[in-house]
Amino acid sequence: MFTERKRRKREQKVKDGDGRPLKPFRGRQQLSRALFHLDLRAADGSPARYSVDVPYWQRFVTSDGHGKAHLYLNGRHHAESTLPATFPVPGGVIDVLPTPFGLKRCHYLTEDGTERQLVPDPRSAEGRRARLSRERPALSRFIGVLSVLLLLVPLALIIPQIVEPLSRIPPVAERVGTFTSPFDVPGWLNAVLALLASMGGVERATRLRFNAFLDGAN
Repeated sequence: MFTERKRRKREQKVKDGDGRPLKPFRGRQQLSRALFHLDLRAADGSPARYSVDVPYWQRFVTSDGHGKAHLYLNGRHHAESTLPATFPVPGGVIDVLPTPFGLKRCHYLTEDGTERQLVPDPRSAEGRRARLSRERPALSRFIGVLSVLLLLVPLALIIPQIVEPLSRIPPVAERVGTFTSPFDVPGWLNAVLALLASMGGVERATRLRFNAFLDGAN
């Protein structure tokens, strides 16, 4: 949830769309694109499908590194905004928040305060992960626990390596003493740990899971 002031600030970033058609999701876009859908009713009662398209590659060509979200209405480009984005739609807004590995929110917030996550496109990584959760819940839970471990283990090994040189700064050493890391991790293993942590972060992003300590630290 967010304040009314923050909501208005985000809505001011929204620009009109150009009417181009929504491109279908391709299998090769599993790690480069997110696509979510929301079915509502327009003011005249006609069906209205809103689609949120987030090309992750666009974060590399924007100044803030967050990229853009694009809103489509019935398959046509309706609006766009830099992330984080808030799109006004009938009955409320669509709230889109990024993480370093994907999205942590893509929700419909109604005017009465209720909210629900948009439905991921079945061909997307988020859609495939949701289907796995429905069809094989035990395996889904195991993968979820594994992704947390892939984040926790690297943190447990890397944090002491960061603290050690910081503790040797004279003012810090004089106040609290020096610290020697119990782990002597070679550079190649640090690279492997970073890769594993990234894999864990990506898996959690496909479920729109985010924790400031786990995911924010990686």
